[in-house]
Amino acid sequence: MANIVLGSYMVRYPLGGNLSWVLQWLVGFRDLGHEIWFVEKAGYPQSCFDPVTGVMSDDCSSGVRAVRDLLTRFGLQDRFCFVDAAGNYYGLAQSEIEQIFASTDVFIDMGTHGAWLGEAANAALRILVELEPGYTQIQFSNRVAAGEQLPQYDHYYTNGCNIGTPASTAPTVGLSWRAVVNPVVPRLFPVLPPPADATFTTVMNWQAHQPVEFNGKRFGQKDVEFQKFIGLPARAQAPLEIAVSGKQVPCKELLASGWRLRDAHQVTRSVSSYIDYIVSSCGEFSVCKNVFVATRSGWFSDRSAAYLACGRPVVLQDTGFGAYLPCGEGLFAVRTVDEAAAAIEEITSNYPLHSSRARELAREYLAAENILREFLNGLGIQT
Repeated sequence: MANIVLGSYMVRYPLGGNLSWVLQWLVGFRDLGHEIWFVEKAGYPQSCFDPVTGVMSDDCSSGVRAVRDLLTRFGLQDRFCFVDAAGNYYGLAQSEIEQIFASTDVFIDMGTHGAWLGEAANAALRILVELEPGYTQIQFSNRVAAGEQLPQYDHYYTNGCNIGTPASTAPTVGLSWRAVVNPVVPRLFPVLPPPADATFTTVMNWQAHQPVEFNGKRFGQKDVEFQKFIGLPARAQAPLEIAVSGKQVPCKELLASGWRLRDAHQVTRSVSSYIDYIVSSCGEFSVCKNVFVATRSGWFSDRSAAYLACGRPVVLQDTGFGAYLPCGEGLFAVRTVDEAAAAIEEITSNYPLHSSRARELAREYLAAENILREFLNGLGIQT
């Protein structure tokens, strides 16, 4: 049994998809018999998002409440610590979390940007799990070129399973990148027949952050890649809907092209509403961030994993994930609008097969029990 501290972000962005993503790691480690704690810091002022008001502020009460309520459902309510911009502690007290860090076997930094490295100085292992393959490596490379020092970890992991291989053009910054797929705990996702009027859906942020440049090339977000598929509703034999948030969403153009639109914040107000939205769908169609696609990073979405776990087939823009996930039944990697339309036609023509295969893919290739056991074994920790 290992003592594991996982640092990420839940309180600052307490929407259902984000909470679900971190929850899979926490419950997955706990199910393997390990002691697990979650830590987070505000990091900078005005960093806490309130899903009800849509406002960024220093008020973390909404996020703390959402995280505490969610973790209580899984018996982890006494396993989290959040530090706000003023240095106030919520959940575990400062003395308690410092004592926990003193006996930590593994500290996993999964989106804290080094905020807890001081407390984790004496951890047996300090691990970075980066979430934006291609983007992170480009940022690291640009920082090194500017003379900055990168935070130091014992091992570096990425969700981009092609990073560091000839398949990807992303820089490595001289680091050895290990691959880890976002895990899913299948029992947390119900498998129910889709409603008769179910559509292909996805949840997405149109423009999550600013583009990044590397070697004279500019890499963008989903706003760039979506243009390649904007005509899909006229070609697909099923209705298509996106629950979307973010900057500069071209709602009029999307509606004119046949897309149905929902408010992403509304459908992901909680983990339950997020899962309900997936269950109300017949499958997923989604593009990926331009940087993931252009660098052939091999990234695969935790959201798509949730669709698969619910028995919902997935049609996802190709990032190179077919190198480690089987495609053609339940899961399709597509590069063009023609391929996407053909995949949707194939799914609708034999839905029971593709639904069943989707669930099998989640169990066989993405189950937290297997993903996290392999992750820990790679660190020399037996489970």
